Amino acid sequence: MSALICGSFAYDTIMVFRDHFKNHILPDKIHILNVSFQVPVMRREFGGCAGNIAYNLKLLGGDPLPMGTAGSDFAPYAQWLDRWQIDHRHVKVLEDAYTAQAFITTDLDDNQITAFHPGAMNRSHEVAVTDARDVSIGIVAPDGRDGMIEHAAQFAQAGIRFFFDPGQGMPLFIGAELLRFIDQATWVTVNDYEAQLLQERTGEKLEALARRVEAMIVTLGAQGSKIYTQGKVIDIPAVRARETRDPTGCGDAYRAGLLYGLMQQYDWETGGRVAALVSALKIAHTGTQNHRFTRDEFWKLFQVNFGYTP
Repeated sequence: MSALICGSFAYDTIMVFRDHFKNHILPDKIHILNVSFQVPVMRREFGGCAGNIAYNLKLLGGDPLPMGTAGSDFAPYAQWLDRWQIDHRHVKVLEDAYTAQAFITTDLDDNQITAFHPGAMNRSHEVAVTDARDVSIGIVAPDGRDGMIEHAAQFAQAGIRFFFDPGQGMPLFIGAELLRFIDQATWVTVNDYEAQLLQERTGEKLEALARRVEAMIVTLGAQGSKIYTQGKVIDIPAVRARETRDPTGCGDAYRAGLLYGLMQQYDWETGGRVAALVSALKIAHTGTQNHRFTRDEFWKLFQVNFGYTP
């Protein structure tokens, strides 16, 4: 059975600013901001939430089935997915649009400034959850607004358990819409900033939101993550990365680990640790789909870090 991953496909242009944004942005002049950052390091990578999650889930040995929309420039990405034997039959190519494009600048504090052209992503509602077969679990990751709304409803109507991952799509929705997503979903996953924004937009505390789903997962970067489930909070430790090179895509790697854990019927303590380790392996590499590991390598590292294997 497959994990249906609804979300964006994008080309990421990643640039590194060898300084700190705070040294060049004057707080008292923020209303007339006009800055330019010289970025001597630049790469173009395969990205987008659906692509990133699918890639990490495949490395773990899972069966990802990504779904989304892409543009007339999608051929190199399709060839990349073929190389990793990731089925992209549910990625619809729109010849009159570009694949989504993200332009990401990261400073030495790992702060990021991103400009994003949605392109074909805005028509993600043109593919449907009901188009896929033999799906056991799903996720609604950041995507076009209409696509996220329709895919969540379709998962719920089909009785397929799924994650709601608002991510960068959070600003697209008002509080009532976010509550509808949460009530349709089985699980919700956000980072600490998104958790705060989710509370502000819905007017509900995190604990109350967590009671609406089977589990609410909040990632905290180097402080690990917390899983709110069944009235308790499970603390998941962070894994010390070999080195910290690029945070872009770490959240997607983490979500792939959560999906894999659920597909393997691990408990939350183990599934959360799988997610933490995948994220640490990703952050040690530049780009969102440039890290590699075999399953044997992964479980040896799991044993080293946590003292057991599932």
